[in-house]
Amino acid sequence: MKISQAANAAGLSAKTLRYYESVGLVSFTRDSNGYRIIGDGDLHTLEFIAHARALGFSITECRSLLSLYADDTRASADVKAMAQVHLAEIDTKIRELTQMRDTIAGLIDCCAGDARPNCPILEGIKDLR
Repeated sequence: MKISQAANAAGLSAKTLRYYESVGLVSFTRDSNGYRIIGDGDLHTLEFIAHARALGFSITECRSLLSLYADDTRASADVKAMAQVHLAEIDTKIRELTQMRDTIAGLIDCCAGDARPNCPILEGIKDLR
């Protein structure tokens, strides 16, 4: 199938597929004219990557996940450990985003939002440490 068809089927853009190929995450065989030959197995890999990326896994982590997925002798403990590290990173991001949200909400609460030039939001941003 053509790259645009594969991209559409995997829920990705053709540009993303080219990027994944350029960083060595996937490799496609080519025909005599140099066009990519993307088969069902490639499509399955692209869908796997799309799902992993949607869960926030990095390109490097996707490479590791693909390697583990392809290894019939893998230990599920290796996959679980990787997922646990990723979950801890997500939890950290959630805490950081919650702190940001609370700070911004507090600044908004302090602002009258009227025609005066005095703005507690700008002052609060200036004074953040």
